Amino acid sequence: MTIAAVNCCLSSSCFTLQSKLKTLSLKSNINSSTNALHRNLSALKTLSFSNNLSHDIFSKGNLPFSTMNQKPIHRFVVVCEAAPKKRADSAAKRARQAEKRRIYNKAKKSEVKTRMKKVLDALDVLRKKPEAEAEEIFSIEKLIAEAYSVIDKAVKVGTLHRNTGARRKSRLARRKKAVEIHHGWYAPAAAENAA
Repeated sequence: MTIAAVNCCLSSSCFTLQSKLKTLSLKSNINSSTNALHRNLSALKTLSFSNNLSHDIFSKGNLPFSTMNQKPIHRFVVVCEAAPKKRADSAAKRARQAEKRRIYNKAKKSEVKTRMKKVLDALDVLRKKPEAEAEEIFSIEKLIAEAYSVIDKAVKVGTLHRNTGARRKSRLARRKKAVEIHHGWYAPAAAENAA
């Protein structure tokens, strides 16, 4: 057999395959020259990819064939790439719902982080202040209450897991207690018993 390698380029300009196949390869041995090529093309008449594409395209020569190499090869190869099938309506709706939830949850998480950062920054400033008054903690307690509220709402709607919400609230309470201990506004029970 002596024929050139034949490449079948199937693109959207020729036609679009709407089937589940990603790649199709057909291989057959050819025992003569270009006449054998035309005989084997007629063997492809029974090949159909979908209702829109039938053997007429192969038999009438509507596909662009081009020789790639002049070296003889003993195979005829057709490679067809099919476009992915359109997503089902229910799957498209699920994708839309997931995107809505993602944006909503992202906003909720961002708000929780912002509120926590405000509290932690205020506590750091108060801790570094050399002559702090005990009344200054009241403004921070208001920020902590707002942060608690945002965390509880995020847990309620399912953005945060309840354990995560409890851990974030605990982090704020522990940091506040550390500042109070640092300035001597709060004495732990263990320290009082030892004294």
